[in-house]
Amino acid sequence: MPLLEETTVPREHPPTLPVVIIGNGPSGICLSYLLSGYKPYLDPSAVHPNPVLYRKLQETRHQPITEQDLEYLSEGLEGRSGNPVAVLFDTLLHPNADFGYEFPPVLQWRRDKQQHLPHLVLGRATPGGAWHAMEGSMLTISLGIWMELPGINYRDLTNNVLSPPPRGVTNNRATPEEISSYYRNYVKLMGLKQNFVDNTYVTSVQKLFRDEGGGGGLWEVRGYQRVQGDTHVPFCLFSENVVLATGASDSPAQLGVEGEELPFVFHSISALGLAVSRKKLGPNSDPVLIVGAGLSAADAVLCACNNNISVLHAFRKHVDDPGLIFKQLPKTLYPEYHKVYHMIMAASVCSKIGGPVLFPDYTSFPEHCVVSFQPDMKCVLQGSNSLKAFKISMALVLIGTHPNLFFLKGQGQYLGLDPTKPISCKQNPMDVHPYTFECTKDPGLFAMGPLVGDNFVRFLKGGALGIASCLLKRLKKKGKLIADGGGGGGEFI
Repeated sequence: MPLLEETTVPREHPPTLPVVIIGNGPSGICLSYLLSGYKPYLDPSAVHPNPVLYRKLQETRHQPITEQDLEYLSEGLEGRSGNPVAVLFDTLLHPNADFGYEFPPVLQWRRDKQQHLPHLVLGRATPGGAWHAMEGSMLTISLGIWMELPGINYRDLTNNVLSPPPRGVTNNRATPEEISSYYRNYVKLMGLKQNFVDNTYVTSVQKLFRDEGGGGGLWEVRGYQRVQGDTHVPFCLFSENVVLATGASDSPAQLGVEGEELPFVFHSISALGLAVSRKKLGPNSDPVLIVGAGLSAADAVLCACNNNISVLHAFRKHVDDPGLIFKQLPKTLYPEYHKVYHMIMAASVCSKIGGPVLFPDYTSFPEHCVVSFQPDMKCVLQGSNSLKAFKISMALVLIGTHPNLFFLKGQGQYLGLDPTKPISCKQNPMDVHPYTFECTKDPGLFAMGPLVGDNFVRFLKGGALGIASCLLKRLKKKGKLIADGGGGGGEFI
């Protein structure tokens, strides 16, 4: 549905909304679900394997989790996220998942139609966020069930809607195509579509004023919506609260070296796929340089090798570095990434002791960095004690991404743990309250997902729980919750 022009009083939504969510990926979708009257209760028939947590849940079993003390429930829990509410929500949805168990959730969802909080979710495309832009056939790093959102089982929806063929040992993982379809269908099936506005581009978010007491304020959200092809319709919204759920894939990280702007240097794996499909690369081409030791770089190595294209693979870490992502993945679930790791190790052994080359089209350069790219299609690598120059056909710099927060004052840098540095999901996430996810430096502004260090869907749902709990408690006092279609006590789903 199109937003109205900035000079027009909105008809479908009040001029001032309680909440505007920027970003329609899994973070924004999950938060919309929790703000739409869906409330999590302890399932009377469930027993959580953590006896301390189970005892706490039983103390207030007739009260929804969103109305409980999240700090009290989170106390003592441990998990793979640094955000305590993320660990709490994860263990409620996937008890003991880190120990290899697949216990059912201990939550029962009930929709209370009198607890709907008016909000809008603004996204650049259809619901699903960056998942729509990812390579459709590649397998995700996470198990499919960890990608699911509350209320609809991932396997049930994908089996009924997508009917994917079995994939052997990797059939518990999903493709981005399956995940994006799941999120798109989730929004429809859960009745959330009226909260989402697609094809919107936010260009400015700023606070207009503050209350005399110094707290609160009104946020102005400006941007445009793309309608009917290339037509751009500007809009202006006002909101008491703004949630940043933009993810972190907007801006690729750069090396900052000489020649990085040359036309044969790219920062996206899609450039390699495009060159292959257009027959610009092949077995007789000069090697492709791939920089980075993460999964995107591994995907690029696999893509090139599968097309018989020679690869030079440079990365800073040692091959035995425990921080290499390949060493943290089970072989049975991630055989393709362990193939890359095997290639790395084989090339390293061969370079040290000689012997037959197992992968003649692949050469790794651990503990190397790029010094420069030259206009004559050469790259210069720096090792521990030498410089090496190579003629290449293209370079792929795949060393991570950064969020693009250009619509905030100073690109949001003032919101980071270290306000002197740019926002970075790993090195400098946003400084938020650990249980409400409200920015400590700007009340009424919230952040979730990769912006606060939760890069996996499995954990970013905790941000939705923390924010929804905070807003529902806060706005309930102000009488901002409305009945959506009447009804009383709601229904279990």
